[in-house]
Amino acid sequence: MTTTTSSLRAALKSLPENAPEAVVDQHFSTQLLETLGFTSQEILPQYPAGNGSVDKAARKTVGDDVFLYTRTNPYLFVELKGRDVNLSSGSAQYQKTVKQLKGYLLAPNCETAQWGIITNSCHIQLFRKHGKVIYPATPCLEINDEKVDEIAALIRKKIERPNKALTITVYNNKGGVGKTTTVVNLAAILTLFGKRVLAVDFDPNQQDLTSSLGIPLSEGTVFNALTQKDIELQSAAHTYKSPVRSRNSELKFDVLPADITLEDQPQVQLRSLLKTNALHRKLESARQEYDYILIDSPPNWRIYSQLAVYAADVVLIPAKHNNLFSLENAAMAIKQFLPDAQSKKGDGTPVALPIFFNGEKITPAQLEIAQKEIQNILKAAKSEGFNLLPYFYSRYTSSRRDLHIPHVPSYANIAGAAFSRVPAVYRDRYAHEYYTNLAKEYFLQ
Repeated sequence: MTTTTSSLRAALKSLPENAPEAVVDQHFSTQLLETLGFTSQEILPQYPAGNGSVDKAARKTVGDDVFLYTRTNPYLFVELKGRDVNLSSGSAQYQKTVKQLKGYLLAPNCETAQWGIITNSCHIQLFRKHGKVIYPATPCLEINDEKVDEIAALIRKKIERPNKALTITVYNNKGGVGKTTTVVNLAAILTLFGKRVLAVDFDPNQQDLTSSLGIPLSEGTVFNALTQKDIELQSAAHTYKSPVRSRNSELKFDVLPADITLEDQPQVQLRSLLKTNALHRKLESARQEYDYILIDSPPNWRIYSQLAVYAADVVLIPAKHNNLFSLENAAMAIKQFLPDAQSKKGDGTPVALPIFFNGEKITPAQLEIAQKEIQNILKAAKSEGFNLLPYFYSRYTSSRRDLHIPHVPSYANIAGAAFSRVPAVYRDRYAHEYYTNLAKEYFLQ
């Protein structure tokens, strides 16, 4: 055992049972950051971030750029609490602290920050930031003398070699809400922003994403990659290319097509061939090559959907304001399906992003009806112990009753672009505007 690791354990043992924040800061936080690989010149206390100061910020020295002196481009934030603050997962103080950390990470002067930690020396959790998306990189873990070194090693491994990609599964248990259209146009618009994107058609029965882009179906390559160790999943990928006249250039993103070998396979046979982590495991190398991996999933909760959701960091849920079932199924996914995947995966993911409306333009009268239905859904969920308010009204606060839900209008016009085998955002200025707004709302900082 190294001296540094031993000092972390010693620091933890030295803390009084009810140590306040100042004592946790003095006797634990620096040792934690040193164990994570940072030197004293790479750690800065009370870093100004937005409307407040985060307790600790850290960044490795790059050439002559010493973080302690230049105070620029933070990489990791640590928000500390005393042992008298309950940071166990789901507690009110835990939720408040997570919200506080997210506010720091999303501050305008903190775009370079990629990681955040909350800890009171009894519990600790690591969060990853990718653009505007912040999601758990570990569960909320209980710290003790026996586990602290192992937990610190796990966190260090993650922050020293982060995945480049954010993996997003677009899912709703209800069909007809525009999942495929969302994947295609988000892939196209993110490419316009200079991001490297992989779009995955994981709905082998419908194959709509593959068809809409004029990509040939896979004839067993995806199936073989998922079931055999020595075949790379990316060997089945095709590059979609589209000329852009206004730029006199060509835009392209990669597509993993639907596989006809997976079409209509019996569920019993599939269960014996495909483990729940099969897609997640096979995307491992792709996470270092792409900025975004977008997965189109079937409208059910059977094996392909389960693999697609398990593979995700976050799940984007389209719904329709005039379709009650799409709203109820979105709630069901958040309450039941995603927690099921989280329990199996064990790293805190996937998490749901707030829903958005994907469909026709909304009149005030239609919006009022939708809000009444959502209120009923929220009330029913609350009686079951679930707070779905942030997933439907992400801007709602105790002081600001904001019922805004992002939406992409004129869905029929956008979906019609599939006949031309060109994403709507490349040929229609309204579609371009809609999906630019969606990308900025959810993903681009």
